[in-house]
Amino acid sequence: MAFRPLTARAPAVLLREAKPLKAIFNHAQRLAHLQRLLESQLQPAAREHCHVASWREGSLLLIVTDGHWATRLRYQQKRLQRQLLALNEFSSLTRILFKVQPATVPQGAAGHTMDLSAIAAESIQATAEGISDPKLKAALERLAAHARPKG
Repeated sequence: MAFRPLTARAPAVLLREAKPLKAIFNHAQRLAHLQRLLESQLQPAAREHCHVASWREGSLLLIVTDGHWATRLRYQQKRLQRQLLALNEFSSLTRILFKVQPATVPQGAAGHTMDLSAIAAESIQATAEGISDPKLKAALERLAAHARPKG
């Protein structure tokens, strides 16, 4: 008995027809729609710092990028709730919750950057020249190579 693989289907077809994917896709579309509605009521500066996480049973959970924006939005919470209640999608809104979750930093960007002066690099290089252990000498030479370019 030979195995016959299923014929490939376009991603758009899978999203519309496969039940688990369809549910996820519909949920993502619903959140995107709620996000657009929220952004229409937020101040322009706050829009990039506030995202809809969930909307269920009259409770709207918003993810905010830092404590500063969470505090600002909490001060405006009553006004925002009144404005959102005017929209059909949020007609049953009873409370808004804010959760601070810092934006993720791209991999490698958050690492420690070494800032080594030319004088420090010369001192490390001079120390390396007096070392007899080849591994330690190589490590010191690599460290000295991290000096800032002159200029």
